[in-house]
Amino acid sequence: MRLFVAVVPPVEALQGLSDAVAPVRGLPGADRLRWTTVEGWHLTLAFLGEVPAERLPELEAGLAGVAEVHAVHRLRISGAGRFGDRVLWAGVDGQTWALRRLAEAVGEVTAEVAGATDAYNFHPHLTLARAGSHRGHRRAVLRVAAAELDGLAAALADYRGPEWEAAELRLMQSESDGGAPHYRTVRAWPLADWS
Repeated sequence: MRLFVAVVPPVEALQGLSDAVAPVRGLPGADRLRWTTVEGWHLTLAFLGEVPAERLPELEAGLAGVAEVHAVHRLRISGAGRFGDRVLWAGVDGQTWALRRLAEAVGEVTAEVAGATDAYNFHPHLTLARAGSHRGHRRAVLRVAAAELDGLAAALADYRGPEWEAAELRLMQSESDGGAPHYRTVRAWPLADWS
């Protein structure tokens, strides 16, 4: 099973971002990007890769323990940027320190099952689009699309969505039928509510 651990924003937060992204998709160069779907938007805390089914109970027990000791926290989808010349992303602000601690704890409990993760380079984001990997496109065309990521990120730089509660930790499975990946929740755990 190809697995990752994530926090998924609520529908209202995703809808607000979707509304903000819609006009950006019509800007020059946007048509040359591979846009992710709203259903695929999430904050990855740890990518685990292929995990044998027999390791699932151990993994689930560790994640349940993490959820029990990390509190619900408030976040907001805000701003945008790019990773290199390949990825356009939407950022997150709010209690990101709590999200970082959650990611570090997830990394610690999943390390034995999935190998080392680098929580110190954790950058909370939702991937909106990717450049490249289009079969049949010339390299020069891909380079132009990558250069336009700055303009697309600038168009979303002032976006600030509604505040929401990160209240659940999810173990997710990534499945692909040859096209875009599809994600499904394998198991979810509520974060601690100390209010």
